Amino acid sequence: MTTFENVKHFIPAQTFDCGQCFRFDVKENGDVEGIVGRENVVISKKGDTLNIEGSDDKAFWEKYLMFDTDYDAVMSDIGEHFGKYNDTIFKAMEVSDGIRILRQDPWETLCSFIISQNNNIGRIKKIVARICEKFGEPFTVDGKTYYAFPSARTLVDAGVDEIFACGTGFRAKYIYDAASKYHSGEIDFARVRAGTDEEAAAELMKICGVGPKVAACTLLFGFNRTAAFPVDVWIKRVLEKYYSDGIDLTALGSYAGIAQQYLFYYERYINGGK
Repeated sequence: MTTFENVKHFIPAQTFDCGQCFRFDVKENGDVEGIVGRENVVISKKGDTLNIEGSDDKAFWEKYLMFDTDYDAVMSDIGEHFGKYNDTIFKAMEVSDGIRILRQDPWETLCSFIISQNNNIGRIKKIVARICEKFGEPFTVDGKTYYAFPSARTLVDAGVDEIFACGTGFRAKYIYDAASKYHSGEIDFARVRAGTDEEAAAELMKICGVGPKVAACTLLFGFNRTAAFPVDVWIKRVLEKYYSDGIDLTALGSYAGIAQQYLFYYERYINGGK
């Protein structure tokens, strides 16, 4: 087990149910259970103490959960950039204070957000689960079998038809193209890490079916580029609702992507979690 004390600005259910990852489920008691790499973990928080059952790698989780980042400073920066428009962001941060951006595996993140196109969270989770069960490497915990996310090579070998059979629909050919280009080196994650935000997005958009929104989600959740601000139909509605006089999306600061998650969660919250 891994334990963190004096944990602030983190609530497991909020972080893992805000639409940034798809291999975790929230339990009735507020704990979350899911798979990261080749570990199945249960994450729980009581007071300011966080426990992660199923893993002893504290250094990994400190980075994965962004505990190496001062979220007081993050929220102050967000307030400065968004607060000049109106006070919506302060209400959103109050409601969404438990959300942290996860540092997820870039390859898994890319595939997951290709699947997310024209889809809802429930269906995305089911499709990701089918792909893992069909193509992922199995591992066992306490006698139960789980599956890691499949490698690009495995999906290339599987082919479009087998990927389609997992319920991916029109996205099958996009997943296959992503796997082919990543496995061959045509898409280089080192270039994504090294480039500017614009260059990184352009590298990812070489993949068929990857547009600005999927690229931004991949950069935010897979490469920890927290300035990335994904805009989909839901965020467009949020911006139209709360920033009807306009907002400069090119000048929202280094943590615009975190603010996007606060705004998205806030809108869900005031609409009863829908």
